[in-house]
Amino acid sequence: MIESRARDEAEPRGTVGSRSRRVHRRVPGAPAPGGWPSGAGHSQHLGDERLRRGRTPDFLRLNDPADRHAFTGWFTFLAESQYYLAPAERAREVDDCAALVRFAFREALREHDGAWAAGLKLAYVPALPAVRKYLYPFSPLGARLFRVAPGRFTEADLATSAFAEFADAETLLERNCHFLGRDVRHAAPGDLLFYRQLEQDLPFHVMIYLGGSHFDTRPGPWVIYHTGPLGEAPGEVRRPALGELLRHPLPRWRPVEGNRNFLGVYRWNILRDAE
Repeated sequence: MIESRARDEAEPRGTVGSRSRRVHRRVPGAPAPGGWPSGAGHSQHLGDERLRRGRTPDFLRLNDPADRHAFTGWFTFLAESQYYLAPAERAREVDDCAALVRFAFREALREHDGAWAAGLKLAYVPALPAVRKYLYPFSPLGARLFRVAPGRFTEADLATSAFAEFADAETLLERNCHFLGRDVRHAAPGDLLFYRQLEQDLPFHVMIYLGGSHFDTRPGPWVIYHTGPLGEAPGEVRRPALGELLRHPLPRWRPVEGNRNFLGVYRWNILRDAE
């Protein structure tokens, strides 16, 4: 069994290299400084969340529980596989936190045959079925899996650039996921932990909650993320135990309700029931 690496202790970094903008504003679905608003503010939060739900068309949602299980299994496996590969063997596109998430999302929806595994340098693949509703890149939107335009989905979006192959961490949060809460104990495998670190030029950061490991027999739970470039270095994939992250020496990286930089636990819109 491959041993865990000491580098898991190092500090997470922001989404360096992504296209997030330095905009200091409240993220829809996230708490205002000091906690959740009450009264009219709470109603606004519910409205924000209803809008967030409507941004993903029903035809992309994985309604079958078997498809959801298959997707989250492949999604977490593929993200974690990048940790165990040597840097030169990793998918070339994985260069920051959002890139790791996009890679695992897209590849989880592919057909998983021997040629595919060889192309990704995977020496091991889990005994998981494929998603049956559609396979990438033959989805209802082709290769354009991520919502990038504001507003609710309409039929007119099919003929515009409302969906794209690229989405940065901020766009993944605002237009492709829905808020679950700020108690990380309620996270399920494949959920996303989002942060906003305002002191960084590119403040939005995302981690994947793995739950148990596909490679490590220790119980975990684990999270995984890419640091983004570290100075002149390309950065690295890290996979700390959730307990390590909760005890991080820098409180702004702890996924706890009292940390204003922690935006909460989110889930992909394609895993939400059709409305």
